[in-house]
Amino acid sequence: MTAPARRGMRSALAGLAVNAVLALTKLVAGLIGNSYALVADAVESTADIVSSLVVWSGLRISTRAADEAYPFGYGKAEPLAAAVVSLLLLGAALGIAVKAIQEIVTPHHAPAPFTLAVLVGVIVVKEVLFRRVFAVGAAVGSTAVRADAWHHRSDAITSAAAFVGISVALWGGAGWESADDWAALAASGVIVFNGLRILKPSVDDLMDRVPTGDVLARIEAAARSPNGVRAVEKLRVRRAGLGYYADIHVQADPGLSLHDAHVLSGRVKGAIRESVPSVAGVLVHMEPFEPPP
Repeated sequence: MTAPARRGMRSALAGLAVNAVLALTKLVAGLIGNSYALVADAVESTADIVSSLVVWSGLRISTRAADEAYPFGYGKAEPLAAAVVSLLLLGAALGIAVKAIQEIVTPHHAPAPFTLAVLVGVIVVKEVLFRRVFAVGAAVGSTAVRADAWHHRSDAITSAAAFVGISVALWGGAGWESADDWAALAASGVIVFNGLRILKPSVDDLMDRVPTGDVLARIEAAARSPNGVRAVEKLRVRRAGLGYYADIHVQADPGLSLHDAHVLSGRVKGAIRESVPSVAGVLVHMEPFEPPP
């Protein structure tokens, strides 16, 4: 297992432990304190627990070595995990929205003031967790870990919305009890936005979209570097988990023997792997160089 994968899995497990404690705390406080926004927040934290498990499992599977059944490895498990996390977010948002609307049309008591203190603690913890997990996801290049981080940010946002709603309900007094539920409804919209934001890059990876950033330029520059390479063309790169697979056509002197061409292709592969360590595999097509007319 690679160091980036281990780092991503550790961040997922840490998030799971924190979310378990926060979910229980918010659920108890919401039920006792008569705050549906806080209960909705607990539901979102429970979804976070599931998402962390999904991310951990996806990363674990993605590190398996290639075999006869999966000759390109199991890297797609990582963006698939990210897609599942985004769908969990969207499902949680729908459930929160439906229940919030039910609470809005049903008269009930105002939330208890102590729920505000609970929410302040939750917001601080979740924002710190978001920043740390997102930094890990960016460092290891994991879509799934970044998706897990945005799940933490969504939890912080729902908690902030709940804080505002409960504050309005307490400040407004009689007739403002539903402000707490309107906050939960607004939070569900934010969760939908983040769910869709996470879904796009994971679908891009599953569909083998061209990687963003300077990956292509770095691979092409490395392929041109060995002596004997006259030109490169038809570079195709796709992402698989935490790594990339490259397919490139390299042109060399037409007089090269088959053996020498094979040696040169090996040097090209080595140059690419050395320049871009995240490239897991390279397929080099050797062709005779034909100068442009």
